[in-house]
Amino acid sequence: MSEQKDSAPASATPVPFKYSTRVVLKTILESGDTLGFVGQRVVVGGWVKSSKEVRKEPSPAAEQPPAATVDQYVGANPGRSPSGDVSCSEILQSRIPFIRSILKMLGGGGNYSVRDKLEVSSAPRPPPPSISFLQINDGSCVVVDSSIASPCQILHTGTCIVAEGEIKRCSTEGKHVIELKVERILHIGRVEYDKYPLSKKQLPLNQLRECPHFRPRTTTVATVMRIRSALSFAAHTFNQNNGFLCVQVPIITITDSEGFSEKFQITNGVFEKLIMSKKDEPKMIDDTENVSLDVIKAVVKEKSKIVEELKRTDSNREALIAATKDLQKTSELAAQLEAKEKSKSKSFSKAADHNHHTTTTASDNFFSAQTHLTVSGRLHLESYASSLGNVYAFGPRFRAIKTESPKQVAEMWTVEMEMAFSQLEDAMNCAEDFFKFLCKWLLEKCSEDMKFVLKRMDKNCIERLHLVILNSALRISYTEALEAMKKHSADKKMERKLEWGAALTTEHLSYLVDEMYKRPVIIYNYPKQVKPFYVRQNDDGRTVAAFDLVVPKVGVLVSGSQNEERFNVLSTRIKELGLGAEQYEWYLDLRRHGTVKHAGFSFGFDLMVLFATGLADARDVIPFPRSYGKISN
Repeated sequence: MSEQKDSAPASATPVPFKYSTRVVLKTILESGDTLGFVGQRVVVGGWVKSSKEVRKEPSPAAEQPPAATVDQYVGANPGRSPSGDVSCSEILQSRIPFIRSILKMLGGGGNYSVRDKLEVSSAPRPPPPSISFLQINDGSCVVVDSSIASPCQILHTGTCIVAEGEIKRCSTEGKHVIELKVERILHIGRVEYDKYPLSKKQLPLNQLRECPHFRPRTTTVATVMRIRSALSFAAHTFNQNNGFLCVQVPIITITDSEGFSEKFQITNGVFEKLIMSKKDEPKMIDDTENVSLDVIKAVVKEKSKIVEELKRTDSNREALIAATKDLQKTSELAAQLEAKEKSKSKSFSKAADHNHHTTTTASDNFFSAQTHLTVSGRLHLESYASSLGNVYAFGPRFRAIKTESPKQVAEMWTVEMEMAFSQLEDAMNCAEDFFKFLCKWLLEKCSEDMKFVLKRMDKNCIERLHLVILNSALRISYTEALEAMKKHSADKKMERKLEWGAALTTEHLSYLVDEMYKRPVIIYNYPKQVKPFYVRQNDDGRTVAAFDLVVPKVGVLVSGSQNEERFNVLSTRIKELGLGAEQYEWYLDLRRHGTVKHAGFSFGFDLMVLFATGLADARDVIPFPRSYGKISN
């Protein structure tokens, strides 16, 4: 051990995590001077990803024990003479089990059994010594001798281990330069191996979605989450470095931010009370769910006649008792149904009033108006941009879309920016700069994780990021994009025909960036009917100052616009679309009092992770995905 220390470079001291004694060995492995830590004592902790047990080679002396002496058979006999001599009777007595076995073999016929063999052997042998090599999820290799911890306790995938030991050069050749020679086990968190979902090797991503609470223990998902974390930090860094202030916009709102979006409506008040009042009688509600009250009343009437007839006749008493009990149960069921229908009529009348925006009492509704989960925070950001200049928000946005799509789930995270005194071109420039900044950040700050993505997930990921950084996105108008696709796709059949005024489908956009231009494309000046009501109308009266940044493998990554600052134009547009004017009064106030030109965009953060990793489904890059019909925790 001293030779290892002497041959190593000048010793460095590993720094433990500030709020525990644990050292994250990744900080050592990526330090650039790994061998400088040889000889240092550290505490590491993590979950076992893979393991192997290696038996120790026994020494020659252990393989061939020396010939047995008389002492071994007789033992230390205090009555023995000091010279060590023993009598023949003592020797024979000590050999009786052995001699009995010999006699049985020679003269005992076929009665010799395996059990008789056991008389020759001594106590059961302990398991041979071994060494366990554990690969834990912080990237470190831990070596545990069986004398410190039993292999059966620590070898299973998913076992949590906290160990203290000395950093040494690797005893075997491999990808690791150093390993931790464990001297003390501080904690073992065992797993129920037959129930642990990650016990099976190489589960596909779609199966990992069924256990989102465990999947970050896999190398792939852990890598994706580190990339996601780096992108989150980069997003805040870009905004802070460029003078944007962070504003937390509300998740619960009365405003439909796009005017035609599919929203999650928040229900409260009377419906919650109904659920609470019925919680002690679920069977009654379930058993009568599909039963008609009129039918039950008719049955009660018929059974009443049967009981009356039984009373008038000389039928046996048991039949009368059974019929009476049956009538009683049916009458109780009818009473339950009648009470349930009365309760329903009251609740639905109140719900109808609520849906038609009529006033209800404060005890029935938590809020004073109909509310839902926000689709976009851009409208709320405008109010702060009108005061602070440049602002941004970063948070979840919700869409109640029931169709399954790999690029769209119910809850997705979005970076939104809003800039006062800016116009459409300014927003396009900012969006492209932001996109390039994130790509560059990944190459500079996440090199190890991106190498893993390159090797295991997408062989083109590094090249794709470099192309974004080194080249500018192609900028074409909606009309130009339509004409270009018509020209290039003359021989290609598409599901939806290319017509001016229609929204570009996923198929159209994929053809544009993946086949035609093979690079990011910014499409601007869309027809006004395919963009939200608040987008500024262009002078032609047909198009609006909106844009989309479309990228390969993902589709639309950014949607932005210059927003309408003219009160009359915006007010007219709201009326044209038949939107509820009351919910936008506060938004129109920003035009009444100190209006200014402004622009911004929404950046699909989850889609950026897809672009970086090359994965195809957003559910694989979101920690706890929520999609139609699927939620587990």
